[in-house]
Amino acid sequence: MLERVQADRAAKLEKIKQLGIDPYGGRYDTAEPVGKVLARYVDDQEGQRADVAGRVVLLRDMGKMMFAHIRDESGQMQFALRKNALSEEQWQLAGMLDLGDIIAVEGQLQRTRTGEITVWAEKLTLLTKSLNPMPEKYHGLQDTETRYRKRYLDLMTNPESLANFQRRVRIIDHFRSLLRARNFIEVETPVLQPIYGGAAAKPFLTHHNALDCRLYMRISPELYLKRLLVGGMERVFEIGRNFRNEGIDTRHNPEFTMMELYQAYADYEVMMEITEELISDSARQICGGVKLPYGDREIDFSRPWRRAKYDDLLVEHAGVSMKNPDAVRAKARELGIVETNKDDAVVVNEVFEAVVEEAIARDNRPTFVIDYPAEICPLTRRKADDPSIALRFECFVAGMEIANAYTELNDPAVQEENFRQQLRGEAQGETMRVMDEDFVTALRHGMPPAGGLGIGIDRVIMLLTNTQSIRDVVLFPLLRPEAQEQTE
Repeated sequence: MLERVQADRAAKLEKIKQLGIDPYGGRYDTAEPVGKVLARYVDDQEGQRADVAGRVVLLRDMGKMMFAHIRDESGQMQFALRKNALSEEQWQLAGMLDLGDIIAVEGQLQRTRTGEITVWAEKLTLLTKSLNPMPEKYHGLQDTETRYRKRYLDLMTNPESLANFQRRVRIIDHFRSLLRARNFIEVETPVLQPIYGGAAAKPFLTHHNALDCRLYMRISPELYLKRLLVGGMERVFEIGRNFRNEGIDTRHNPEFTMMELYQAYADYEVMMEITEELISDSARQICGGVKLPYGDREIDFSRPWRRAKYDDLLVEHAGVSMKNPDAVRAKARELGIVETNKDDAVVVNEVFEAVVEEAIARDNRPTFVIDYPAEICPLTRRKADDPSIALRFECFVAGMEIANAYTELNDPAVQEENFRQQLRGEAQGETMRVMDEDFVTALRHGMPPAGGLGIGIDRVIMLLTNTQSIRDVVLFPLLRPEAQEQTE
């Protein structure tokens, strides 16, 4: 079947060439966006014209007239091709159109008796002949696997998918504009790093041939951004890809987009304010309001968001305090968590993740969980009156962690000791293989007190666009190679 369709389109391609028409067109910059045409149309006003270009997505041949729909990035509208309104050559061309062809039409603009605003074409221009058919479903490509593997077909046939990716771009742009209004500057830091750090994660390893050295794809830009604070750049942010050689599921992709920012003379309270502003304002300005649907629930992004202490939540939902390690270990055993040969703080956090994160996932408001156990936060300043507490928050919405922030540690001696503890604990978690001596040296030159924030862009987009899988907000998610799937 596919072969016959392709053969038929190839034959039309040759006939088009015989007419002296270039089937792959060229520059065409007189077209107006479809969405703009539809918005400016005024009923019963004479002399309205339109010139639009896009892909043919519906085609009905009625003999001496054809009705079709054209779709561009801004929308979809109807056009009509009539034998008595086109030249003989153009009418022949009209007869060789197929779904998926990219064309331009120019003519009078009127509403039909059925209510559709329509371009009554007086000129038809072929811009690209499509040799492969569009997916059969006019209302959108439904097969999930194909949508991810062939994103071009998804965008071509699913206007809601295209709209979500356009919305993603607008949200990120809005983040940038809000940060610039706060006097932040956007910077770029290395993706290839000789020492990876800034998070507890497994890196991707690569090799630079000319320098004959091992390099890592970054798991975080944190330590480089902090170097900029040392150098005197007081408000910096970066939006870019991070890479973690770990699992894949509906909330994790090995290649993902993060925004990290650092502000001198601030703390984690300021980072909470910035997080609220970025996300609440984006929800209101771009997505239609601060109360948005997510699955079968509604998330309320109105400010201020809930703030709750880590230990208070642990007591409330697990019935134990992190200040009582024996009770926490007993709770861990009750939950089936292996607690032997693990530090107390690690066990505490595993209990927290198992019980508390599940509980707050049911809340329809974002929650800032503040004041984490210091032992699991090696880059965070301790609370002045209780050094067992780190001035850190994680923000959770609908069961997803979307942001992580610290009042940053800037004491070089404490930082060096924390790094050494990480190195000693390497067997328990792939966090660091080599001490980042240069970062410690930078701290010795003096880093101002600061607040730092990381926001998972992909997860925020999921929440603001009511999308349940990260693969639906990443244009080209990582998938198992098709050849490998076929051999397994």
